[in-house]
This record gives sequence, structure tokens and C-alpha cells, in this order.
Amino acid sequence: MPRLLGVDIPGNKRVEYALRYIHGIGPRRAAQIVREAKLDPAKKADDLTPEELRSVLGVIQTGYRVEGDLRREVSQNIRRLISIGTYRGLRHRRGLPARGQRTSTNARTRKGPRRTVGAVRGKEARAALRK
Repeated sequence: MPRLLGVDIPGNKRVEYALRYIHGIGPRRAAQIVREAKLDPAKKADDLTPEELRSVLGVIQTGYRVEGDLRREVSQNIRRLISIGTYRGLRHRRGLPARGQRTSTNARTRKGPRRTVGAVRGKEARAALRK
């Protein structure tokens, strides 16, 4: 299991698919990296030589923003939106969808599990409220 940029990429998969385990590398970018590093796309990640791994690492580090740098940039952008008080920043702060999706139904990923409001209590609690 080769390790690139602090990420263990699966060795039993083709290089093009294994590179996608790195944050910031998708299908298209993985194909570009394999092309730029002049690798055989059918080769498995375990079969890469140290020189090939170095060439892949060189291509990624010189041309792309991935992993920690990308995560840091995204979180800084969100923090900036929150600090200047934009609508999108407000949605991020409240944990709601920021891109115009409906929230009356759905949006459970952002809103979390349902919380029942005004739950029905036992007889003792209702009796105490009446007094």
C-alpha cells in the first residue's frame, strides 16, 4: 500500500483509481496526473517503482493543491464568508444548506436527525403542568 502526501492509497487498484483517495484529486485530475507522469494507466499502485512514485508526487506537488492545503483553503473561505456576514456564511454558521436547496423537507444531511418539538409527556408531567 503506497503512501503519497500522508495518504495510504490502495495498492490493489489501478493507479488512476488509487490516486482518487487523495483529497482534491478526482477522475479527470487523476487521469491528467498519470499522463503527465508518463505511467501505464493499467498498472496497479503496488507495482509502481520508487522512481514512478516520485514522479507522481512531483507532478502533484508542482501542479495541484491537494490534501491539507486544499482543506485549509476551503475552511478559510468559509470562515471569511461567516466573518463578513454574507447569506452563505450565515447558512454555514447555522448548519443549513448554503446553495438554495429546500429545507422544509429533506436537507437531513446538513440539519441532522429530526428533533421532535413539543413531545408528549407522561400523565404525571401533564398533571403537574395543570396545577
